[in-house]
Amino acid sequence: MFSSFRLSMTWMHTWVGLVLGYVLMVCFFFGALSVFDREIDRWAIPETRFEPQTLPSYDTMLRPIFEQMQPSRESLEEASARIGGKTPEFTPAAGFGAYTTHRDPVLELYSEYHVTNNPADPHDHVYGYATIDPRTGRQLPDDQLKIGSEFFYPLHFSLHFEWLDIGYWLVGIAALVMLAALVSGVVIHRKIFREFFTFRPNKQTQRSALDLHNLTGVVGLPFHFFFALTGLIVFAGIYFPVGHTMLEPVHELHEQREAAAKGLAFDPAGVPAPIASVDAMVEEAKRRWAARDMSGEVGYLGVTHVGDANSYVSVYRAGTDRVTLTGQGIHFNATTGAVILEEPSPSAVEGITDFMTGLHLQHFRHWMLRWLYVMGGLAGCACIATGFIFFVEKRKRQHAKAGVSGARWADAMAVTAVTGMVIAAVAILVGNRLLPAGLADRGVWEERIFWFAWLAALLHAAWRSAPVQQARIAPAWREQCWAIAVLAVAAVLLNWITTGDHLIRTIGEGYWPVAGVDLSLLVSAAIAAFAARKLRLRELTATQPAGRTVDTAAEAAHA
Repeated sequence: MFSSFRLSMTWMHTWVGLVLGYVLMVCFFFGALSVFDREIDRWAIPETRFEPQTLPSYDTMLRPIFEQMQPSRESLEEASARIGGKTPEFTPAAGFGAYTTHRDPVLELYSEYHVTNNPADPHDHVYGYATIDPRTGRQLPDDQLKIGSEFFYPLHFSLHFEWLDIGYWLVGIAALVMLAALVSGVVIHRKIFREFFTFRPNKQTQRSALDLHNLTGVVGLPFHFFFALTGLIVFAGIYFPVGHTMLEPVHELHEQREAAAKGLAFDPAGVPAPIASVDAMVEEAKRRWAARDMSGEVGYLGVTHVGDANSYVSVYRAGTDRVTLTGQGIHFNATTGAVILEEPSPSAVEGITDFMTGLHLQHFRHWMLRWLYVMGGLAGCACIATGFIFFVEKRKRQHAKAGVSGARWADAMAVTAVTGMVIAAVAILVGNRLLPAGLADRGVWEERIFWFAWLAALLHAAWRSAPVQQARIAPAWREQCWAIAVLAVAAVLLNWITTGDHLIRTIGEGYWPVAGVDLSLLVSAAIAAFAARKLRLRELTATQPAGRTVDTAAEAAHA
């Protein structure tokens, strides 16, 4: 089919990159935003604009809140679907959990309840959720959308297509193909070291786009490779769910034996029993961590088999001082407060898995490294975007002469995946500040604004891409850049108007979570405005030479 291995790699790199590049743009862009998801949450929910807190007292604050929690409406609806539409019947709370990080001012609470009328699954559960202010115990409204951690973050790995886990599979396929694209990119670029230092922004669009594509691909190659690889590792259980399909009985037996080996009861005893002071257990866990030179705050606190003689309390350390994701837990007998198990250091295999997962999820405390993650993610976006542009620029004259519209629609999709995606991301922030605070299902309306804005960008791109059929630059790029600039400035102004937190105030008080989001929006607006002006100059000065625009081996590699 191809005269050489290099040409076959070029074909794969071009077409597979085009088809799945749209998915990868979403993964990279919203993955970059997710590095600061908690800071975006604080910007979006002004009631959470205070400093992160340590875990409050379980005995005096958390226990009464847990006891008042109920399963969420969404969890009950899902359980009803599992049992044929019947109303789920459930026991009192069987488990409690509290989770926080060094960047969370609020505290996430979880409760678990056994469903008693699902004969097909005796271990079926429903769950309750609450977010509280750990300073006072006040519960925050549950209809407020945490835009960073509940929308942008899952969007980058699930696309919010949750039916049959389709979104997870699309992202997984895209990540796997991306690994192949990275390898094929190295194969087809013979002068890869020179491309590390080559960027000619004042050349024709096709040449500049190829230079920037090569540059961002080479610079970000290690970052892009390990993020695609570790992303696949994180969700390996979804892609290979043998523990919940063919080997489900074995998987359940393994869990039972593992719990028995640790001395932790897998099932409740059915005998009521009181719970000792959890606060005392937390202090003991901290003392033991300090003795192992692992002093730190609690990241997760869980109570299993609540109110039962087999109940136990698990305390995990927040892993802010290391890349590895999870801290070694200490488990206590909930009735007596005695230590059941202090988990040892992980094995070599477990340690590697935890390290790779932690490397991807970056829960550690290192602000400079976080920004490098953001830059790496945006470099991936630039690499994919310039690949789109090069694809269109290389073919639009040929398609114009032949009277076909392939380049036009490829360009429209590229505009939607690049500038349209940014418009949607900024539009949800604008909507967050414009929607009334007491609006019912406010979070749902914010999500609708995001999707409607992205749909509007798609329609606009399809409409304004017509000049591509005459081998000209589509004005959709420029116009959507101006839209990004206007929306980003509007978001900053609306934050000031609705909360009083303007930049002078937030910077003066050193409150960088909100100041950082505002500054990022203003920088984005400046970049978008600059890009719009440059695009306008390109439109005015663009020429259509009869010959090839880029006559180099690099272009031949992308043929």
